[in-house]
Amino acid sequence: MDTGDLSEEAYRAIMIEAEKFNHDLTLQFGLLSIECENEDVFIEKSLILIEEMKKYDEIDLDDMFFGNPPKTKDFHLALQKIVENIEEVKTIPIEKRNFDF
Repeated sequence: MDTGDLSEEAYRAIMIEAEKFNHDLTLQFGLLSIECENEDVFIEKSLILIEEMKKYDEIDLDDMFFGNPPKTKDFHLALQKIVENIEEVKTIPIEKRNFDF
């Protein structure tokens, strides 16, 4: 799937929130979407990816952010905000999410 196939709610919760932090973080979720067949899978894989990212060390962050890593604390706060957003989206039944944006 493509990120354009996400509901407005999921797109804002993950993609826009990641972009607010750093475009390089957004890229990670964009790449993840290619592996997903639908929004529910994307949401679940996003949560798994976030858990992996929380374990990143300085070298991992340096690679992910192309030599310009953020402060670890700020990165973890951004990831936590995305998790909170995802939890909100999960409370909305898929048929009530907006797909025409």
